[in-house]
Amino acid sequence: MILIVCVLGMFLQKSVAQRPTKDYSNEVATAWFNLQLQLIPTTQGFTPPVASRALGYSGLALYESVVNGMPDYQSLTGVLNEFKTIPKIESSKTYHWVLCANAAQATIIKSLYAKISKANVIRIDSLREAFERKYQNDADKETILRSIKLGEAIAKTVFEYSKADGGHEGYDKNFPKDYKNITGACVWTPTSDQQIPLQPFWGKNRPFVKGNTDFELPNPPRCEAGITSLMYSQALEVYSVGKNLSNEQMAIAKYWSDDAGKTFTPPGHAISITSQIVAKENLTLDKAAEIFCKVGIAAADAFISCWKCKFMHNVLRPVSYIRTTIDRTWTPLLDTPPFPEYTSGHASVSGATAQVLSDFFGFNYHFIDNSHVSRGLKSRTFDSFYEFADEAAISRLYGGIHYRNSNEQGLKNGKRIGKNVCELKFKVKGA
Repeated sequence: MILIVCVLGMFLQKSVAQRPTKDYSNEVATAWFNLQLQLIPTTQGFTPPVASRALGYSGLALYESVVNGMPDYQSLTGVLNEFKTIPKIESSKTYHWVLCANAAQATIIKSLYAKISKANVIRIDSLREAFERKYQNDADKETILRSIKLGEAIAKTVFEYSKADGGHEGYDKNFPKDYKNITGACVWTPTSDQQIPLQPFWGKNRPFVKGNTDFELPNPPRCEAGITSLMYSQALEVYSVGKNLSNEQMAIAKYWSDDAGKTFTPPGHAISITSQIVAKENLTLDKAAEIFCKVGIAAADAFISCWKCKFMHNVLRPVSYIRTTIDRTWTPLLDTPPFPEYTSGHASVSGATAQVLSDFFGFNYHFIDNSHVSRGLKSRTFDSFYEFADEAAISRLYGGIHYRNSNEQGLKNGKRIGKNVCELKFKVKGA
């Protein structure tokens, strides 16, 4: 009898180790991305572009670490821009996909967030160890070690892939001292003590999806001071709205401010919404990996494309134009960030995120966003993902840091980027 029980126990243990990715909950995925939302504001140099990049590569590492347990899906090697190789599994061996994902996330996050504090290193190690303890009896020792080794190898390969994109160690290059500001009439000028603009070369980075940094957006209005010019009318709207903000408009502006160094930034807000929906829908690990990967790379590409546009046109901020043509004493509700205006980064990433989430969950999805409740801000309720993107975009006009046209064109370009991500071949042909 003892022999039968032992043999049965070994059989069950092995069968558990061979469970497909869909048999596991989203817990390991949401835990690691939620941790990143805490790491972003406390890690040196994690400005919005830098944060978007980290979220993109960690999303890719998550997906690649579990895709071999997803029969209808394939690796994104050969699908993403210049992504050519990833460690292979041993087809005759078994793997535990949660432990594989866990090791991959711990490894890639430590690499991407290289300047984290000692306290945050402990948080990463603690989360990794918590999952390893939880599943230590879920498979035989060899399977566990094999899964951990695979996850680490995948993360290291993804990190090597990231090094060639132009944004490697971007946290040390936010304000390159060798950059020379463009001078002349009606071009971007510093709006604070920060004289060098943020990440002036970010638009040259390699996107995840070929073509995502190519765009057909109209040129911004010519910078003319006359009261009949389109530029003047746009600035006058920002000025008039800013002088007469309702309580609701102020609440919207502050909710979507997502300031760097204080919050998880706009790309982090995209991940925060995604994480809440993943938990609400109780997605399995396969679906969670897919959506975190899609939103991550869409957010990353949205920032590259947006920054390319910003430094192509070098449009001055509303505060600069308004103070020289309308009211020299005017001050916007929000602090103006140190880089050119056209297009809006928040609108771009929100448009891309809304497109991906709509494609995945539906175009009339009702949800509540609790992203900033812990900071004392009331939650926001939406009847679609497009609705949240529209609010995030218009919040920048209410805050006095963007013209309406920049918000609208940012949304348009972001949705295009999101659509391109949705069209990637995640699934095996015929699946």
